[in-house]
Amino acid sequence: MQDHKVQTYIKDILNQVPTDWLKLTTHRLDIYNESLAKTEFLEQLEVLYQNHTADHSELVKLPTAYDYIRLGHPLSSVLEWGIAHKHGIKPEQVISFSSQTMPVFAVLRSNKLQDKTTQILYTEDLPDFFDAETLKRVYGYSFELKQVKSSDDIPEFEGSTLFISQEHQVGQAELNPGIDFHVNVYPKLGSILIVNGNKNEAYVSDIQHVRRRESIAMTPADSFEALQRFVDIKASVELKASRASNLEKVIKVVQDITLAASDVLLGSCGLSVQYAIMMGLIDDAKTNHPGKRIKIIVPPNCYGGTNDQARRVVEAVDGVDIMDLPVDQDNDMVQSTAQVLDQTAREDAVPYIIAEIPTNPRVEVPNLEELTAALRKPRQNPEGQDAIPPVFILDQTFCPNVHFLSKEGMFSDIRTISYVSGSKFPSGGRCTAGYCVANEKADDLMPSIQKHFQLCDNEATDLQVEILADQLPSMNQRIEEAYKNTREFVNFIRKELPEAKINFVPDEVVEQGFTPSVFSLDLPTTGETDEERETYKRDLNHKLITMMISRIPESKHCVSYGQLKGSYWTIPATSTQGTTKEEDKDYIARVSISPDLDLERHKTVFSDFVKQL
Repeated sequence: MQDHKVQTYIKDILNQVPTDWLKLTTHRLDIYNESLAKTEFLEQLEVLYQNHTADHSELVKLPTAYDYIRLGHPLSSVLEWGIAHKHGIKPEQVISFSSQTMPVFAVLRSNKLQDKTTQILYTEDLPDFFDAETLKRVYGYSFELKQVKSSDDIPEFEGSTLFISQEHQVGQAELNPGIDFHVNVYPKLGSILIVNGNKNEAYVSDIQHVRRRESIAMTPADSFEALQRFVDIKASVELKASRASNLEKVIKVVQDITLAASDVLLGSCGLSVQYAIMMGLIDDAKTNHPGKRIKIIVPPNCYGGTNDQARRVVEAVDGVDIMDLPVDQDNDMVQSTAQVLDQTAREDAVPYIIAEIPTNPRVEVPNLEELTAALRKPRQNPEGQDAIPPVFILDQTFCPNVHFLSKEGMFSDIRTISYVSGSKFPSGGRCTAGYCVANEKADDLMPSIQKHFQLCDNEATDLQVEILADQLPSMNQRIEEAYKNTREFVNFIRKELPEAKINFVPDEVVEQGFTPSVFSLDLPTTGETDEERETYKRDLNHKLITMMISRIPESKHCVSYGQLKGSYWTIPATSTQGTTKEEDKDYIARVSISPDLDLERHKTVFSDFVKQL
């Protein structure tokens, strides 16, 4: 009876579903409560359910669910909530993935860190891309694979038992007490993992963290179809064209934009792209430089997802270390790069450098000629042999239109891979899919990276490819228009509040082709002590952001960048840098400006803010 009641309610939701739930990667950022994003949506949904209310007017009022679509979104949350009701378990025990394999790898990762083995049971054939040899050799996962007749045929095992089912019915699962984790695989949609039993609840946050950092939740469109199948409604989401034709268009546009001749690899989000790059390069190093330590070199205060994922890889993969690359504030990227590469040469290690240009959040561009000189400088190991040259992994999200990878580019003789988060300018916030390309020097690394895209089943979905095919052709024009708006707003702030410190690209950097539409703002402060001054500044940050968002409907809370409309405001230290060490955090305001916004209204509100100081 309860099952039928929930299914009827979900049918009502599907009939009234807000457009933003399907069309955006973020929802209700005007009421974004980050600390409550994991719980607030479902708590209020449950209230609506108990009141038998599924009106569109009530659904649109529900707050943000998770962040972007990596950790989740409204429709994936409803899907998990519905399946949890069906089985009488907590919603957090049901975790959807766009990938068919990443929930399995999430359990394997947790068990490796616990020195615990896993038996993976399955009834039908495993996906072709499930590569057990690579999982053991590169990732270091320990597991046994066994084919069984059904979920009732569970052999005893000292460790975790994970059962993979290809049951067509969404939400169907026989929760045998002998099964710790039940994974239903749905080709084209992804998978749904159920954490079975109270004894395994400690795994939930770790599995969700994998979804947030190395993969994504089942996408909005696919969650919508999964919900339709869950309540026995015919699927209604249709693609405009085939994946092949959309992919061909995306590849051509990306190659035209980047002037890179390599393959173009598309991932489900920017971080899944970065994960494939890292694991592909680690695989290459273990193959071509066996026994040598691998060094992942990353700025300690860069975007939290990049930093966190790099450290998570180091934590979980044998033979890999982290090295800090200080780049912002009083640090110089060129000097830091030279120092870390001298160190890796002394240790005869394999260096992989991840960096953003411009840096985030302080929007700084290093001296590129000096940086390339530091990267290409010949070095020797302790035996006097040539040290292994670095691979430069460039997060180009803030400047996807700059030609770092062309034949004539200054990085042309350095092994360089570039990647971009698609939720930013490539899609204008309409999907999360990202892409990566390589220059000629690094082109030989792309097959290994593609192998790990496929192994993790983290490639872009058909709809994501369709959206990129639609949005990418206008990207450079949107970048130009957004930069003009940003430059005008920055110049206005400088006149209105000259005491504020603004981090934005200077004219000489713009002449090099860097035209970002994001800047950071260090507001003036006062007080007798450092602590008083810092507290005052932080309060002022919040006051400014609150004024902007409350008085301008198109202004929102977010770390977003490259959106089609409006402005986005955040404090990196409490959002993007959530997992960054406290001493490396930036308690400043970061602002992103779109190509389409009411700039005069923004100026008026900022002037009112200044009058209150």
